[in-house]
Amino acid sequence: MKKLFKPVFDFLLFSNVFMALCAVAQAMVTFHLIGCRPLYTVLALLFTSTIGIYNFSILLSKPKEPHKSAYIRVRWFFSHYRLMVTFTIVSILSLVPLFFLVSTEAKLLLIFLAIISFAYSLPLFSLGDQKFGLRNIPGLKQFLITLVWTLSSVLLPILEAQNMHLTNISMRDTTILLAKRFLLIGALTVPFDIRDLFEDRQSGLKTIPVILGEKRAYLFCQALLAGYIVLLFLFKNNGFNNDFWALTLTAILAGWLIFKSEWKKDEYYYFFYLDGVLILQYIMLVLFAKFA
Repeated sequence: MKKLFKPVFDFLLFSNVFMALCAVAQAMVTFHLIGCRPLYTVLALLFTSTIGIYNFSILLSKPKEPHKSAYIRVRWFFSHYRLMVTFTIVSILSLVPLFFLVSTEAKLLLIFLAIISFAYSLPLFSLGDQKFGLRNIPGLKQFLITLVWTLSSVLLPILEAQNMHLTNISMRDTTILLAKRFLLIGALTVPFDIRDLFEDRQSGLKTIPVILGEKRAYLFCQALLAGYIVLLFLFKNNGFNNDFWALTLTAILAGWLIFKSEWKKDEYYYFFYLDGVLILQYIMLVLFAKFA
């Protein structure tokens, strides 16, 4: 059973299918919070674009000898190189028809997100003989990742729901929803850079852990999650309702997982447990709505 399960599990994690499901789950959280039924065009866009962009970024950063990489993900990805290239191309091409099914506002947002996502990885800029992407600019790496995730999983669903007259959320609550999602995603991205702290220092990449140090980076994550819980309380002035408790419990779990995410943890911990919080959020919302 284990021999059958592990290849499937590795495929889900390292081909970024699981990450794409996390993006879908976060959009489902947004639809739930704004009182709107899921819009499947938005979910399909998020699923395929997440796979396409993440895989494209990995392909661009291919090391000289991927089979000797210290990372399981890199070794797995490039040992299935042809499959991953095909998978990436199919995902990106599938975005074309989906793009024309959304509103003009959503199209403009998607174009903006695509520019940021590709500029993040592509070496579009140069300083002397050195070429670099946006991710190499000090302090920008976490901000850009968090911004793209927040806008795609919150603003995109809201724009489409409003265009179809399925929700009537105020600007205040939209801002709170964007801000609290930004804090949550921001807190979850930092542990990945704590894990890569030594490599980032050597390469000169100015991430939050490099700037603050490991211990302060952990405390920074907890501060972000505390701010997230405060904004949960303020959203729609609902106070201590079922949604508040469901999302607060997952935020507390995220805080515990972050403190446990020492650099020696294996990649399964990061890609399954930490990222899995994004899926668990929606599961908790559904369970609290049904049983609480």
